[in-house]
Amino acid sequence: MRIDVAVTGGEAELRSLHDWLRRDPGARRGAHVELVQAEPSPGQMGVLTDVLQLVTDNAWSAASFALALSTWRQTRPHGRRITAVRRGDLTVDIDSGGDEELRRLIDALERPAAPEPEREPEPEPDRQGSGEGR
Repeated sequence: MRIDVAVTGGEAELRSLHDWLRRDPGARRGAHVELVQAEPSPGQMGVLTDVLQLVTDNAWSAASFALALSTWRQTRPHGRRITAVRRGDLTVDIDSGGDEELRRLIDALERPAAPEPEREPEPEPDRQGSGEGR
């Protein structure tokens, strides 16, 4: 599962959260954490912004991640707003970091992801006139 996290405050805040999660034992065990460039939303043009991306494995704990996120947020001046936690087409914003928001985040992360849409098979190339089978 891939999760993207964006925060207010720019790159310095993302780097702070990145360092925080890399030191968190639960995040270290269950997710690969890195800073990446976000892709623009459909129909949106403009500069790509940085996000924190977590790629998780089977040892992932959404509750541990939510707790680490909440604890980091409490260490920041004015409780930085976590503008988005995205998993596929699901987005959760965290303003206050209260229990209800964290419960909503955990529920969203534990929900099974929507299946990827099936791709149509590509048609076979036209081999007419290739001399095969003659």
